[in-house]
Amino acid sequence: MIEPFLTAREVLKQIENAGFEAYFVGGAVRDFLLQKPIHDVDIATSATPMEIKRIFPKTVDIGIEHGTILVLYRSNSYEITTFRAESEYLDFRRPKEVAFIRSLRKDLERRDFTINAIAMDINGSIHDPFAGQASIKAREIKTVGKAEERFQEDALRIMRAVRFVSQLSFEIESKTLKALAELGYLLDKIAIERKRSEFEKLIAGENRRKAFEITLETKLYAYLPCFENRKAELTKLLSYHCEGLNTNEMWSLLCYCFRLSGKDAEQFLREWRLPVKQIKEIQLVLSFLATRLEQEWTTYQLYSAQLIASISVEKLYHVINGSRSERSVQALVEMYNGMPIKERTDLNITGSDILAWNNRKGGPWIHEILLQIEHAVLEGLVENEKLKIKEWLLKCKQK
Repeated sequence: MIEPFLTAREVLKQIENAGFEAYFVGGAVRDFLLQKPIHDVDIATSATPMEIKRIFPKTVDIGIEHGTILVLYRSNSYEITTFRAESEYLDFRRPKEVAFIRSLRKDLERRDFTINAIAMDINGSIHDPFAGQASIKAREIKTVGKAEERFQEDALRIMRAVRFVSQLSFEIESKTLKALAELGYLLDKIAIERKRSEFEKLIAGENRRKAFEITLETKLYAYLPCFENRKAELTKLLSYHCEGLNTNEMWSLLCYCFRLSGKDAEQFLREWRLPVKQIKEIQLVLSFLATRLEQEWTTYQLYSAQLIASISVEKLYHVINGSRSERSVQALVEMYNGMPIKERTDLNITGSDILAWNNRKGGPWIHEILLQIEHAVLEGLVENEKLKIKEWLLKCKQK
């Protein structure tokens, strides 16, 4: 057993000392078996939420109606969920009722995929009633029980299956894939925010190309926001080698493939319910990408875009042109680091200085002069020193 399980063992011990069962479950156990990094651990227990609250003095009711309590223990926090069985699903997302039970097997039986229906006890022993380890060994994504039932219970599992293809580089088992294709229309019942969360994990995965192929082959794309009539554009996306692109860069590449910019790109991203800040970041990248596809960087363009957006633009430029970006990104960083100023506040003058040097009322002309000074400093026409800038402005007036 490794961290963070070792630290969390004490939580399991407290629950067991009170007379209940407790196990590590879910993605942490799966990733442990895959020898992948583990961040958070989830715990399942036979104790009810109220029994957990009696064991631990510091708790937060984050989902008590579904059996989940956040336990604060020795500077760490743990989500602890009571074993449960679920009744029929009325909205293809949430069960009508949740019943607390005392059986680990019954709790694992309600989970989505066999790779996520594995538990580990306090001693590190694995409990695997649905052959999740065999699925891991076979590198396949397979539902617990009948795929049709699992997807009809919670249609978001359809997206999760494809997302795991991207993240884990697994294949989807044949019966699971068949059900996924047949029931894709159920995604229309799922909130866009939920679909976006899964989609962003998909486009961030190492095997996103295979995930996109499945999305096209099964026609799932038709049930994603603004994708319905975009098969040709999504197919074009598959022609690009997108390794190394982050989430915002993938959104930008999608917009490029869809020939979206400006307000059209904004509307597309809003349909996906992206946060305003993220939309603006993507729009900035798209704006400078259009210029970069036509010409090399100028110092002022790099200054205007700033380094993070510029690197994204450069990476996308090379993805679109099928070339490697490492050297040009490094050259861009060196160019940026060598600039005399990185933003307007780096100028050694202010609008107040300009007002003091001129017998004029304030107005838009001040911004125009500051812009002129920015260009001059960046191009090396004048040093970023107040007196030298003043002298340079006087010479400009005399010409």
